Amino acid sequence: MRTVIVLPTYNERENIGALLTAVRQMSAEIEVLVVDDDSPDGTADLARELGRGLGGVAVLDRVVRVGLGSAYRAGFRRVLDEGYDVVISMDADMSHDPSVIPRMLEMLDGGADVVIGSRYVTGGGTTDWPVRRQLLSRWGNAYTRFILGLPTRDCTSGFRAYRATALSAIEPDSTAAEGYAFLTELVQRLTRHGYAIAETPIIFRDRTLGKSKMSGMIIIESMLLVTRWGIAGRVRRLRRLGRS
Repeated sequence: MRTVIVLPTYNERENIGALLTAVRQMSAEIEVLVVDDDSPDGTADLARELGRGLGGVAVLDRVVRVGLGSAYRAGFRRVLDEGYDVVISMDADMSHDPSVIPRMLEMLDGGADVVIGSRYVTGGGTTDWPVRRQLLSRWGNAYTRFILGLPTRDCTSGFRAYRATALSAIEPDSTAAEGYAFLTELVQRLTRHGYAIAETPIIFRDRTLGKSKMSGMIIIESMLLVTRWGIAGRVRRLRRLGRS
């Protein structure tokens, strides 16, 4: 299967070299598309330079920083147009271990349409997170599962492998969320369309270099959107029951 990693970046110069090298050591064939939001630290230029030596690395330059959802939409649009069979998403800060990717690809071969690297299934977890952040993440995922009626344990994990056919069918270009709610929006659509979502355990390692892009506003946006989607879904179901 022709496979590509879509890698959104903003000011990840300190991490991009180690990650691209780790990906190439893991596989000589998997390609990488770095989607850079005009990083002032020169992330895009360094990725291009490294790509000349490693091979299989392309850079999509964006002139403004809009958000995670926008970066993924641009990256997904490009790789789907280029005819890849599998699209992998992951963070650029070394929090996701590329050595998990072969297991994800095996699970796609076994019948899954999407494989999520999950912190919240048996064997998964996080390291170097303060208790407050762990509780917030667990509560947020539990709330999301409950209000949206999703079976997925880790709705906000960005480490995923998609069959391109499934990703294309849910039309990521038409999504609205920008922050981590974008990841939940994709899970919601995949579930609604009946695609087989599998989860495999990962250990999420907090970044040691660079600055986190997580902010209070991103968390608030995510919770507000999830609540709105949940209420809208319940209203639709009640209307259908009223007409039956």
